[in-house]
Amino acid sequence: MPDVLPLRRALPLFLLAGVCLSSLDATAKYLVRDHALFLVVWARYAGQMLVVTPFAWQRAGPGFWRARHPVLQLVRSLFLLTATICFFGSLRYLPLAEGSAITFLAPIFVVVLSGPLLGEQPTQARWIASIAGFVGILILARPGSAIFHPATLLLVVAALCNALYFLITRKLADESAYTTLFYSALAGTIGLSLALPWQFDGGAPTLRDGTLFLLLGLFAGLGHWFVISAYLLAPASMLTPFTYLQMIWATLYGFAIFGQLPDRVSALGMAIIVASGLWLALQERVRAPRE
Repeated sequence: MPDVLPLRRALPLFLLAGVCLSSLDATAKYLVRDHALFLVVWARYAGQMLVVTPFAWQRAGPGFWRARHPVLQLVRSLFLLTATICFFGSLRYLPLAEGSAITFLAPIFVVVLSGPLLGEQPTQARWIASIAGFVGILILARPGSAIFHPATLLLVVAALCNALYFLITRKLADESAYTTLFYSALAGTIGLSLALPWQFDGGAPTLRDGTLFLLLGLFAGLGHWFVISAYLLAPASMLTPFTYLQMIWATLYGFAIFGQLPDRVSALGMAIIVASGLWLALQERVRAPRE
């Protein structure tokens, strides 16, 4: 029972984070059809930076940006930026729900890479979840499916970069959470701001698109703000299983905005990927207290 109160306080924030991040993905898919990819990614990171910087300053003081491992922080930030570019780029060609499902392979890649990078020995449960997730992606990306497209490789790269991002985050456990949150947006904001002058097509965005660009940054910033706030109230092992609820929002957005709904076989592949990740998260939660 002592775990119930932290979960009750953290869960609403974590669920709001999922809605914001799914809204971010849907907005990005809408914008990337008619605008330069880097411009869309820049708006996402610039918005996150505007939201998290004052938050980190208020919680950790003016020295919030001083990192103990600045190089590792920047490498982590670059992996997140690469994952975002690959994911948003793939959304120009692929359905939102199926694309989101493939990015949930990140925890599976974490299992595979934790041995050589962290010296951890994967458990039997981790290998079972990894194999099941791989079976799910084979079903999802079968010939003739909506996601049987070269852009699917971008999703696999995005999942791999997300996994490396998570693994480096574990290596930064001695850093302030607010410092790490700030650095998450740093590489994308600075790097893409330098490239921004070459991304405009010469025309001013319409009022609608301008509003969507603002929402893109707002969803990114609020999503990460809700995530970090939830993790300050409850451990990650309690919250991670609820990450997979994002598949519900992705499917609803895909149908409501883009008229895309997974067929039965694709839905089966998505269910296998999500179930393998969810089962792994629950196994890790049970295992954590014993370590």
